[in-house]
Amino acid sequence: MLRALRAPDRGGRGRQNLTIMLNEQLHRQPVALDRIQHRTLKLDAAQRDLTPMRGLNAFFVASTEFADACRDYPVVWVKAGTGDDGVPQIAPIAVLGLKAGQNLCLDGDVWRTRYVPAALRLYPFALARVSPEQVVVVIEPDYPGFNAQIGEALFDEQGEPSAFTRDIQQQLELFEQEVERTRLVGRLLLDKGLLRDMRFDATLPGGEQLSVDGFLTIDADKLRALPEADVMLLHRNGVLGLIHAHQVSLGNMTKLAEWHLARSAS
Repeated sequence: MLRALRAPDRGGRGRQNLTIMLNEQLHRQPVALDRIQHRTLKLDAAQRDLTPMRGLNAFFVASTEFADACRDYPVVWVKAGTGDDGVPQIAPIAVLGLKAGQNLCLDGDVWRTRYVPAALRLYPFALARVSPEQVVVVIEPDYPGFNAQIGEALFDEQGEPSAFTRDIQQQLELFEQEVERTRLVGRLLLDKGLLRDMRFDATLPGGEQLSVDGFLTIDADKLRALPEADVMLLHRNGVLGLIHAHQVSLGNMTKLAEWHLARSAS
């Protein structure tokens, strides 16, 4: 197992809470990248496979992605269970479709959106924890781009991670740090009581009623009622900007409704 491919220590702080970037719809049989088993493995970028993403109707986005994601997707929050300390958690997601198993942002083998969530761009690689102290890079072994002849080698002739693999590892680790920061943003929103249940209703031409719920949005009334000191705290932490990006992004629900109608009619 690649012990060199580990998440950064960060002084030991927050390592137990490191979120693992595995999605069961994408990584169905993930295996740890291994210098022996995968020594001759290469990745052919031309053999990109978006098939596992067609059934994603939403996907996680980190707080650093809000500025880009809000231009293309509704960005909302969902309940994400509880942390190791028993405190409820939430996670921000980009909405990709209006029904289960529906990704309206994919048209054949092409994304219709300018921005693609970071974790999807890093697929078929991800991080997984194998012990409290060790995080390893994992791959989806059946991904069509993996082969032994064409593309970027994952290991060099000495069996060490290639420059390509080291770059992927660094991107994964940096993103995991952003995931941790995003978790803290969510806790702050919960602590300030700024979220409420969201429901989107639309009447499509022809009379079809379309309703989407299960999401959380910012409660504008509670935001306006915050004490000035709390508003300044949100501003200094960059959370106020994230809230504004989220509010702007909700206009993209109408775009998804239009794409849903066009797909239903085809």
